Amino acid sequence: MMNYVWPVMILFAFFASVVTGNMSALSKAVIQGGQDAVSLLLRLVSMLCLWGGIMEIAEKAGVTAAFSKLLSPVMRLIFPKLRKNEYALEAISMNITANILGLGNAATPLGLEAMRRLQLVNEDTNRASDEMVVFVVMNTAAMHIIPTTVATLRGQYGSQSPMAIMPASILTSACALFVAVFFAKLGNRLGKRKK
Repeated sequence: MMNYVWPVMILFAFFASVVTGNMSALSKAVIQGGQDAVSLLLRLVSMLCLWGGIMEIAEKAGVTAAFSKLLSPVMRLIFPKLRKNEYALEAISMNITANILGLGNAATPLGLEAMRRLQLVNEDTNRASDEMVVFVVMNTAAMHIIPTTVATLRGQYGSQSPMAIMPASILTSACALFVAVFFAKLGNRLGKRKK
């Protein structure tokens, strides 16, 4: 879908600038947009490298395994079919840990690994299992306690207190997680009834 949206937007901007006689403004916007994108990328990469390295150290030091054990009662409640599969639960816990720290982009490779492990225990490899659906929904809701990425961006753009958003961030992400898991579980149950 986005393959169609972007070309339409680009063509619309081009023709609108021709009709209004603002080709120079379009040229400046294109150049400025490119510079802003590279600048934003450099700001985010430094933070992602730091936290990605910390997560790697935490995994090798056994911290993520300990955090996985800490989360295991909740994980077993959310993923009852995975009670005996520590391999899959550990990957899910690592992803959730990254999300809790507000590292959405650093959580992506961990989420892909968790999905790979969930696929290994999936009975029907042509369809997503209930656990996969719930995990994707949880990952999308991205519950976080420390909004690292947003705080970094706020700091880079001159905010005097980049972490001031923490209470609102915790509340909204917790609500999003609860609603997402509730409806995923409800959808799974309704799907089973139809079968």
